[in-house]
Amino acid sequence: MNKDMIEINDQTNKGEIKMKKMKHILKNEKGLTLVELLAVIVILAIVAAIAVPSIGNIIENSRYNAVKADATNVLNAAQLYFIEDPIDDTTKVLDIEVTVEELKSEGYLESEGEIPVTTTVKRTKPLTITTGDIIYSGDKTVAFTAATLKGITEDKQKGSAASITAITKATDETVTE
Repeated sequence: MNKDMIEINDQTNKGEIKMKKMKHILKNEKGLTLVELLAVIVILAIVAAIAVPSIGNIIENSRYNAVKADATNVLNAAQLYFIEDPIDDTTKVLDIEVTVEELKSEGYLESEGEIPVTTTVKRTKPLTITTGDIIYSGDKTVAFTAATLKGITEDKQKGSAASITAITKATDETVTE
């Protein structure tokens, strides 16, 4: 038994020595050094410098696409309006147009979004929409000039572009009377 007790005491002593070494190591760990803190700050600054402009561009592109979607909704509402309002023999096709205000008042359009109520849609083949400048982000604007549904959906411009954007009919489309 005496031999067993000696072994247990040796193991206990070894454990105590290890604990003392661990405590000594932990006492020396007082936190991050100034160099480590500066390194972390530099890394965070680099990440912020990359991420912030990207997020800004994503937001501007989303706003631009929202205005294009509003114009598409207006064209679709006008399509329904013209289907339910046939042409009589005395009216020329080019004379027929409808404003966003009329589409709203007659129940074809619930909300115009960012599209001005004075915007007109002409009954041509295909339908065309014409607006003034629409501000979609800060000082950035977009205008639709005789724009067709195809011209709007195929538009590849980015909302983060620096200049005024104008969307017109697609190049391979012909507007007929």
